Amino acid sequence: MNYYVIYDGNCHLCVTLVQLLETLDQGKLFRYTPMQDEKMLRQWGITPEDCQQGMILIDGQAPEKRWQGSDAAEEIGRLLPVGSIFIDAYRALPGMKWVGDRFYAQIRDNRYTLFGKRSSTYQSAYCADGNCQVDNQ
Repeated sequence: MNYYVIYDGNCHLCVTLVQLLETLDQGKLFRYTPMQDEKMLRQWGITPEDCQQGMILIDGQAPEKRWQGSDAAEEIGRLLPVGSIFIDAYRALPGMKWVGDRFYAQIRDNRYTLFGKRSSTYQSAYCADGNCQVDNQ
């Protein structure tokens, strides 16, 4: 089973988190596509406006099943080994979901100011289409 993570390939924070996931998962569960890959996004019916709302997670077995923004971050965490323990605890705390959603939105909307913008788009070695052309200088 694969999940597709659509991330901002120009955002330093986003790329760092994708690289962490790549290290943890080694391509077993997750495949990655940057938001800048318009061809792949069109295949999933994702518009640039959709990407404005943050990262997207797509269930490879049921592509109509999607999570976005903080919901995508939570679902990715839940899918990692023992991650569900932490996500369930987080969700059980009153008000944390609301706080987490607001925090995510602030980071999303100010990511380039806070963390900087890459000069080139990061391409994962575990790309969604299997035709990875990695040149991440």
